[in-house]
Amino acid sequence: MTPPRIRGTSVSISTPAPRALAEFYARLLDLEITVAEGAREGEPVDAGWAQIRPVEGRLDMTLNFEWDEHYVPPAWPTPAPSHLGWPSVSGEVSAGPAPQQVMAHLDLWAEDLSASVAWAIECGATEHPHQPQENVRVMVDPHGHPFCLFT
Repeated sequence: MTPPRIRGTSVSISTPAPRALAEFYARLLDLEITVAEGAREGEPVDAGWAQIRPVEGRLDMTLNFEWDEHYVPPAWPTPAPSHLGWPSVSGEVSAGPAPQQVMAHLDLWAEDLSASVAWAIECGATEHPHQPQENVRVMVDPHGHPFCLFT
């Protein structure tokens, strides 16, 4: 059988506040929020769905942000060494292993790693204490998702 044509179009990220996380990544990546839906009836005000995508002619990824009622920030590395702890949604570091391990993360190429780390921090990210490689910086977004900046 000849395989049918299948292609990836986007990555979806679970979060307790989709529009807020979309604002963070839109600023970080200089992309536009193309969809920002509010909460449905009965959902918390921060619920909803949002999407950022590149402008016409720019090759970049599309990110979707989906509300997850039972969201738990992931921990990385797996398992998180107890001396590193794991970030909560509020940004505080909790001791011990995290209740959920990271299932995926974004790898983002950076032309200037130091400037990109500084920009990510200005946008609201934090630098993770575990830095396994010289040309990679592990960062954590405002909702606890790890992402890597690399050269």
